[in-house]
Amino acid sequence: MKAWEVTEPGSLEGSPVRFADREPPVPGPRDVLVQVKTCGVCRTDLHIVTGDLPAHRDNVVPGHEIVGTVVARGEASSRFDIGTRIGIAWLRATCGVCRFCSRGDENLCISPRFTGYDDDGGYSEFAVADEDYVYELPVEFDDLHAAPLLCAGIIGYRALRRAQLPAGGRLGIYGFGGSAHIAAQVALYEGATVHVMTRGSDARRLANRLGVASVQGPFDAPREPLDAAILFAPVGDLVPVVLEALDRGGRLSIAGIHLTDVPSLNYQRHLFQEREIVSVTANTRDEAREFLRVAAEVPVKVSAQPYPLEEAPRALGDLAGGRLSGAAVLHV
Repeated sequence: MKAWEVTEPGSLEGSPVRFADREPPVPGPRDVLVQVKTCGVCRTDLHIVTGDLPAHRDNVVPGHEIVGTVVARGEASSRFDIGTRIGIAWLRATCGVCRFCSRGDENLCISPRFTGYDDDGGYSEFAVADEDYVYELPVEFDDLHAAPLLCAGIIGYRALRRAQLPAGGRLGIYGFGGSAHIAAQVALYEGATVHVMTRGSDARRLANRLGVASVQGPFDAPREPLDAAILFAPVGDLVPVVLEALDRGGRLSIAGIHLTDVPSLNYQRHLFQEREIVSVTANTRDEAREFLRVAAEVPVKVSAQPYPLEEAPRALGDLAGGRLSGAAVLHV
């Protein structure tokens, strides 16, 4: 089979990935073998490829927004029939016994495994995953538009919930890519007023098409104080900017797995009057299932730009350069 491998994490100009011939993976006892149809290109993939995140294994196949069909099962696997369409996401294994798993916070497991980071992912023709960590996908979404739901959607949803936006509240969204444009639609559906601060002209046009209240540059002040905000852009310099935009009691939810250094904060300007900062770490499987149900209910309109599997480096480059409107998706 054909697959992209991360060989030397670093600048995209240095060709950190290669297109290789590999043997198809063999499913373990509780695994399903999936023929990949599409795989979303996530900013986390970019951080893995460029070395922003420390490597967990050599020559890993990136990609964790995988849509495909079951073509084989391990001897103890029975949850999905052959031919079933399923989704494979970022969280692929947890210990089930640590203090976090025991209290229902498996996203904080002390020994998790992640798709496309600890184990091979979906920039490939085939992938495997434990049947307990994959998802049935809503029929409302085709393969192209289902892929971004599996991380961009799930993490955006968790970031929205972590922001604790009050009913009918004012939400600021900083950065407007694959994850943000999905979270914005959920917030709008639930009655929020949404203000978007982002740099890309395509992203601004997309935000306006979705019906947000205003669109400004990332360092501009929103038109009114915010009850909550989500920072999707991995730019630490924006943290004090967002905190100044919050009203009393406002909360900033930082959605990314990687963030550049945060400048020093002034207590009176940025944190006083009970402003808060929280981070987001993966998701639970229950939360992922809840989001997929909500996405179909809204229904979310996913903006997806397809690329052939062979052009994964171009998709990563477009993501890095802010040249996308919505999400990039590899079509296998």
